[in-house]
Amino acid sequence: MKLLLLFLFLLSNTKCEEPSDVYICNNGKTKKYHLSTNCRALRNCSYKTLKITLEKAKKDGKTLCGWEKQ
Repeated sequence: MKLLLLFLFLLSNTKCEEPSDVYICNNGKTKKYHLSTNCRALRNCSYKTLKITLEKAKKDGKTLCGWEKQ
């Protein structure tokens, strides 16, 4: 029981940190960024996949892909 309570306490104190790098499809029209190159939507990209910073993606007006919403 004590172990379970300790686990729940540690789990409740963990924070989800935003990644520093994200991925985009370099087609010139993309409006979304992806957390993983394995994202279902990004796999459909027929252009080169670029790794950029999350800060730059948000600055460029990109939003998180709907398949990866948290």
